[in-house]
Amino acid sequence: MGAEAGYGTQAEVIAVLLRSVGDAAVVLSYDEDRTFAALSLNRFGSVGSCRLDWHGVEVLQRSPAFDGGELRRLLGSLASPDELAVLFWGNLAVPSLASEAGLLATHADAVLECCPECWVYLVDSGVLIEFQDGEGFTAGRVPC
Repeated sequence: MGAEAGYGTQAEVIAVLLRSVGDAAVVLSYDEDRTFAALSLNRFGSVGSCRLDWHGVEVLQRSPAFDGGELRRLLGSLASPDELAVLFWGNLAVPSLASEAGLLATHADAVLECCPECWVYLVDSGVLIEFQDGEGFTAGRVPC
């Protein structure tokens, strides 16, 4: 099965989050996901299969905390509440979401309960936040 065929087949992983945010979040199609990934995730090198290589990138903040409170703090300090935020997961079978950063901040605990790793791309700011469970957060500018 190719990436496109497998994309979004495990939406149940984010069902609780989707119920919490309702119509305020949009589940992205495969093409939308890949378009936003090209503007953000794909501009980084990788370390292993699910970690970004931050070497040579402008890192804005690092935090060893790995809870919803820290994600709320980062979103509050790096984005305006109405900024478009795209939420990617470590598994393409879980569909990506687009929402306002403030809404993701409000539901930060539910976001982090979905998967052990995720990335939030702040579209207007050109900032990416990486979350690795047990390791914390890294936020930095997306390379050009």
